[in-house]
Amino acid sequence: MNISELTAISPIDGRYRGKTEPLAAYFSEYALIRYRVRVEIEYFITLCELPLPQLQNVDHALFDQFRDIYRQFTPADAQRVKDIEKVTNHDVKAVEYFIKEKFDAMGGFESYKEFIHFGLTSQDINNTSVHLSIKEALEQVYYPLLEELIEQLNDYAEQWKNIPMLAKTHGQPASPTRLGKEVMD
Repeated sequence: MNISELTAISPIDGRYRGKTEPLAAYFSEYALIRYRVRVEIEYFITLCELPLPQLQNVDHALFDQFRDIYRQFTPADAQRVKDIEKVTNHDVKAVEYFIKEKFDAMGGFESYKEFIHFGLTSQDINNTSVHLSIKEALEQVYYPLLEELIEQLNDYAEQWKNIPMLAKTHGQPASPTRLGKEVMD
């Protein structure tokens, strides 16, 4: 079933999709899977950098290639994770197996791939992934829009600085003020 105003679970993905679409990159199922893959990869790289003795021979020049797994993550990759999940019946385990498949495709990592998800729980991955998605959504979507709003209000305050208006207190008329001043406050 395609998403439309009538089939969406909520108006956020339905009638308001045009306004909320940039958030899909952070909060959709696809995004969550991509963030999980990212966290797993960055954790593996960190184990290599420690170095964990069993990973000390991993060539650090390969880190960009590892990162490309999440940087070049596609909807088809997300679907592959979902297909694996149908077998494992576990979302984070499916991500682990997906990364292992990618390592197999790269070749030469057979002895290292068992350190993917080493010492972690699913909650370690989920908690980090969700918080990272919120952080990046704030930085890349929300804060820029907030800055734009503040700039617009500052422009209005300047435009309206000499427009008189009657202030109110407790819903009652009070002393005169200026519209621009009130917008700034």
